[in-house]
Amino acid sequence: MTQAFATAAIHAGYDRFQHDDAVSTPIYASAAFDMESAVRGDALAAGETTGFSYSRVANPTVDALERRIAALEGGVGAVAVASGMAAVSFALLCAAEEGGRIISPSNLYGASVDAMESFFPHFGVHTDFVKNINDLDEVASKIGPDTRAIFAESVANPSTEITDLEPLAKLAHEHGLPLIVDNTVPTPYLLRPIEFGADIVVHSTTKGITGHGNAIGGVVVDAGRFDWANGRFPHFTANEQVISDERGGVEHSFAERFGNEAFIRRVRIKYLRTFGAVPSPFNAYLSLVGLETLPQRVAREVETATAVARHLTRAPHVVKVNYSGLGNTPQFDLLPKYLPKGVGTILSFLVDGDESNVRRILDGTKVFSYVPNIGDARSLIVDPARITHREVPAEYRLAAGVTDNLIRLSIGLEDADDLIADLDQAIAGAY
Repeated sequence: MTQAFATAAIHAGYDRFQHDDAVSTPIYASAAFDMESAVRGDALAAGETTGFSYSRVANPTVDALERRIAALEGGVGAVAVASGMAAVSFALLCAAEEGGRIISPSNLYGASVDAMESFFPHFGVHTDFVKNINDLDEVASKIGPDTRAIFAESVANPSTEITDLEPLAKLAHEHGLPLIVDNTVPTPYLLRPIEFGADIVVHSTTKGITGHGNAIGGVVVDAGRFDWANGRFPHFTANEQVISDERGGVEHSFAERFGNEAFIRRVRIKYLRTFGAVPSPFNAYLSLVGLETLPQRVAREVETATAVARHLTRAPHVVKVNYSGLGNTPQFDLLPKYLPKGVGTILSFLVDGDESNVRRILDGTKVFSYVPNIGDARSLIVDPARITHREVPAEYRLAAGVTDNLIRLSIGLEDADDLIADLDQAIAGAY
């Protein structure tokens, strides 16, 4: 039976009858699981039967989270990992192994830019940055024989610029490339990129999915539609011992053995299993609890974020507000198609004066918390140039609009009037 989003957020991926009738998903705090017999152990290790043996590869609590998020995003499978950056890194490296290149906008979360610009090259993976991911001619000009993927944030952090996913996916597919989308800011409640052609979706579940600032995590979701045997991805068609039957003389590649699940199986078997960025079952449980109220939380937070953004457009000393839900940017035209329920819970704004004024605003708030996270039930404030984008080269910071006078807000569940009053008094006291 097809379930509505709010129903799936509570029930998808979990069968209480397989867990001693527990209504809430149990926390399986066990490093390993009894394989029961030598024959079953051999079958588990070979992937010939399903089950659990070691929590570095799979855990029942984590499995419920993976199944639920895959259902909410419309994917064939998901792998939960220890953080959002683990999800981004695993997805991009898995696509671009063996000297591949990635096309990406520079208008991204700072750690993602830093990873692609200064760290992935040490693994032979390079990135071609574009100024505007929605400029298809610019994107197409970067596609070459070594290109392995196009990457974008569905809603950019902190500018809230919206990626026009459908034509970008079409361009990617015309060249045999997957579109990988970071959907952290809107969450699947506001936007499901797979419906618009995305092949892989990643999240920092730390943010809106968990929603209470109490558990670090990430997830990779596979749409299950991309052909990884199209010739651009030799690591998917090469035989791998880890999934082959050496004693039986049978060799397998990921593409041949797993078909439309080749990507997500490779993420689990090669990346999660090898690098070990495993989420704890306790964190997975907290994310499951957070998911149960995702629609209600995000709907309220979007309503408040819109009110705060609208107020800031009239506030003294505010010279610009970045929030694509306001209707004062070209991005607004994309909202009805991709984000009819709202653009998300973060916004940013520029103030006049200098860095000392910014610091006094940050220090002067009493309801907002000075925190680098987003998607919390609490409202958060931060200066991206000094915190979240500090490691990003200046040219990329400026291209993303991140200057010393930019302040980012993540709107939580407090009363909108209280948040507006807090910003007003902090801004007034800073000048």
